[in-house]
Amino acid sequence: MRIGCPKEIKTDERRVALTPEGVAELVGRGHDALIETGAGLGAGFSDEAYRAAGARIQPDAETVFAEAELIIKVKEPLAEEYALLQPEHVIFTYLHLAPDARLTEALRRSGATAIAYETVTEPGGGLPLLRPMSLIAGRLAAQAGASALESVHGGRGVLLGGAPGVLPGRVLVIGAGVVGFNAAQVAIGMGADVTVLDKSPAALERIALRMGDRCKTLAAGRAALSERLPEADLVIGAALTPGAKAPTLIDRAMLAAMQPGAVLVDVAIDQGGCFETSRPTTHSDPIYILDGIVHYAVANMPGAVARSSTYALTNATLPYVAALADNGWRGALRSNEGLAAGLAIWRGGVVCGAVAEAQGVSVTPLREALEA
Repeated sequence: MRIGCPKEIKTDERRVALTPEGVAELVGRGHDALIETGAGLGAGFSDEAYRAAGARIQPDAETVFAEAELIIKVKEPLAEEYALLQPEHVIFTYLHLAPDARLTEALRRSGATAIAYETVTEPGGGLPLLRPMSLIAGRLAAQAGASALESVHGGRGVLLGGAPGVLPGRVLVIGAGVVGFNAAQVAIGMGADVTVLDKSPAALERIALRMGDRCKTLAAGRAALSERLPEADLVIGAALTPGAKAPTLIDRAMLAAMQPGAVLVDVAIDQGGCFETSRPTTHSDPIYILDGIVHYAVANMPGAVARSSTYALTNATLPYVAALADNGWRGALRSNEGLAAGLAIWRGGVVCGAVAEAQGVSVTPLREALEA
């Protein structure tokens, strides 16, 4: 199969969907890897490294899309790429369609088959292709929040680890999944006073067992949030509903209860954001201040550590890319229910139920797509 990997064009996105080692694996299985020139430079991979691994270097995205059958990316297609999508394409990437009606419509009109990394599942219900980026985003959230708290960025001027005779900063993490766990772990490592909220007793128990008395846990609810919000220096939003729009955890009225210069880090911004006042930002312009509260809402946080993120992503996605290439998309999805859960768009229909619900459209049954 001809597998295409274009250069990412989202602002400040330096990741690439395949490492040279990943190319070598796919080429070794008899597939043709088409890499756009310069696609890996932001993550430290030269065209020469890809060529040595067996890839064919293409001059531009138009050539990659025109020749490839399977398109693999990191981020969702942007408006400039919509016209490049064709009915014969299978695109495999992070899509985050629930809050993005424009992209959903573009994919439907293209006739392409779209499979979303973020809704691929594994036995037990885990999200194996979301996990590595969630882990990295969680760790970055604590770092980014600590930086945003500095006075030069409009923050409260609080050092998370405190100092002799000075209390540490107080961090509130909402959500005890992969993002929340890693955010809490790094914040604790910085010496912060950390509290994690979640609705799931099992998730809170996992946090408590791993972190002990270094981390407080609290059952999530409006009362608990209202009690903790006024004392928090940094709030990290880490709530996730797979495939669906993120729930709103903090509305604008609640900002009045926060301390001026406190920081909100919205890790769920890709899924629409879990704070009402969030809007997507970029690595080159990551924060803004609204109602006296510093907001950080970078929509591709792991892109800040592009090399580490690219390796982590390829490690996770490569077995699925190989299955799609070896067996064709229908064969791969028929033999793997978890991969089938990633099918989002097919022949203009919305297959993902969470996306269909968010956008008020009818669902195309998965069975229909697999049996066509």
